[in-house]
Amino acid sequence: MKISFIAIGTELLIGQVTDTNSGAIARHIAPYGWEINDIQVIDDNEPDIIRAVERALATSDVVVTTGGLGPTSDDITKHVLTRFFGGRLVESPEVLENIRRIFNKRGFDLNRLTSLQAMVPDNCTVIQNRVGTAPIMWWERDGKVLVSMPGVPFETETMWKEEVFPRLLRRFPSDMAIAHATLLVTDYTESALAEYIADFERDLPEYLHLAYLPKQGTIRLRLDGKHPDADFITLEVKRYAAMLAQLLGPAVIAERDASPAEILIDLAREKGLKIASAESCTGGNIAHAITAVPGASDVFNGAVVSYSNQVKISLLHVDPATIDSLGAVSEPVAAMMAAGALEACGADVAVSTSGIAGPGGGSAEKPVGTVCMGVAVKGRATESYTFRFAGDRNRIIDSATRRAIILAIKAIR
Repeated sequence: MKISFIAIGTELLIGQVTDTNSGAIARHIAPYGWEINDIQVIDDNEPDIIRAVERALATSDVVVTTGGLGPTSDDITKHVLTRFFGGRLVESPEVLENIRRIFNKRGFDLNRLTSLQAMVPDNCTVIQNRVGTAPIMWWERDGKVLVSMPGVPFETETMWKEEVFPRLLRRFPSDMAIAHATLLVTDYTESALAEYIADFERDLPEYLHLAYLPKQGTIRLRLDGKHPDADFITLEVKRYAAMLAQLLGPAVIAERDASPAEILIDLAREKGLKIASAESCTGGNIAHAITAVPGASDVFNGAVVSYSNQVKISLLHVDPATIDSLGAVSEPVAAMMAAGALEACGADVAVSTSGIAGPGGGSAEKPVGTVCMGVAVKGRATESYTFRFAGDRNRIIDSATRRAIILAIKAIR
């Protein structure tokens, strides 16, 4: 099943806000064999909305719109769609009560503009938005469905997963069974990985498809299967995924779709290990990535953000003579930082970063993007590495963060 997606809002067109709803929806529906085949980003005005809806309905059985449902005068999507489908607005006591509940929970007084969101079309199915005040509206015409959702990403993603998409699955059942498997791979570029597994990919049966999904130092290999026999396709996907994992060996750091931080936490919890970080150029981003995962407190002891050399020396016991002779961005310093974090935080595994995130500070010998890392494991010799990352400051920091976490995973494994 293919979906047409329409993101409505002037703020999207002028760059004040970025559309993330289409990506969130696409990621959620892909495992079910659904996909977005068309994305339109349009201004919040009647002619543009009508043109976009007519185009979408002409090519898709399901159309999803987001945005334009707020209480202010510039949000006109509800009014336009009501006229488009030949209805009129009426007050819904149920929607009004939901709005009151939301406002009471947040400690706000309900005002006139917000209460107007209880005015809903009389020719649609209203889906209560339990996490926001703008109701979701579901229209059907000629066997096709249009769902109008709020533009706030949290509201859209929550209600899409919990309410809207389950209804769409019931409305458009499929006679094909879908199965998926994911391998998270590192140490390859996308092209090198494609070359290495070319024979495997060439010999896949027609009911299986392999997708490459790269992201800053890792590649998700997603094996998708589609077949009328659910048991058959489930077993086939498992069998071929196992073959692929054996072919790639230690380059596979997980056989599921998860972030490196999630994998590290689960692995450390399984082994009963505590983790720490010592960060210079990443400025605490490793700690942030780990602690953003629920349950991180089971395994993460803490971090030392040693941005200055003085903190490296005083808190992590880095040798000042080594900094003087080799510089803070050097493998020996990174190794001492990791060992110091291991001791300071009482951890079993520690990673460190010291580098040049830019845009200034680079040299011919150590250009911007150079990051030295250390990995310390209790009872083992500390290891150190040097990497060269590309991109702007934020991308370098993110890339270094992911690589440091992957080094910790490999050290534990």
